[in-house]
Amino acid sequence: MSVRLLRRSRMWVAAVVVAAVAAAGLYWFQPWKLVTDRAVDEALSVVPAPPSASSVREVPPPGPAVVRQGEFITHEHDTEGQARVIRKVDGSHVLELVGLSTSNGPDLRVWLSDQPVLGGRQGWRVFDDGRWLELGRLKGNRGDQAYAIPAGTDLDELTSVAIWCKRFAVSFGAAGLGPVA
Repeated sequence: MSVRLLRRSRMWVAAVVVAAVAAAGLYWFQPWKLVTDRAVDEALSVVPAPPSASSVREVPPPGPAVVRQGEFITHEHDTEGQARVIRKVDGSHVLELVGLSTSNGPDLRVWLSDQPVLGGRQGWRVFDDGRWLELGRLKGNRGDQAYAIPAGTDLDELTSVAIWCKRFAVSFGAAGLGPVA
């Protein structure tokens, strides 16, 4: 009788341990995020088209202007869209993600970085190697969204943007931010 009771106790302990490990794994990896999307549709800056070569102006038109931009490339997860840095009329800057499409994931952040954007696997883990600035949690894995860039940020040094998974230290996708003439 006591052997039977001891076996049942061990089975219950094993079941509790397995359940605890499974719950921890689900929390850590959050696999449901790979099949769910979070769409965002924030209003982006209306930027006047650059002047044509035939209509040279000495003074740029008033209003916001694109000062840096680039196209996202895929790293750990398929990622596409455009990133652009907008200089607002008041001199502040904002990073806009236009038409972003990537996978959802745990603990995704938007980072500006001084690291170059490298294609393939060699580009997955470089963004925390140098200087980086976190602009916030990714608002959604689909759609248009904007992130304020703190005053005093050196945009000549932070020349790329990454959708960074902080939990696993990996880039989902990234874009180089080249100057716009």
